[in-house]
Amino acid sequence: MIRIAAVGLIVLVVWVLAVKLLRTLRGANVDWTGVSFVIGFIVLAFWLRHVTGLG
Repeated sequence: MIRIAAVGLIVLVVWVLAVKLLRTLRGANVDWTGVSFVIGFIVLAFWLRHVTGLG
């Protein structure tokens, strides 16, 4: 029961932080091309690590 409460609390904190981050980013002037490039690069790195087993 304590585990469920701890996981629920962690999920709640992550949710609140994500909502605050999205509200902040919505009002900011962000270069979404650069952000999407960085996210794509990280995803590609993890995928290549998974496929090749290197890294």
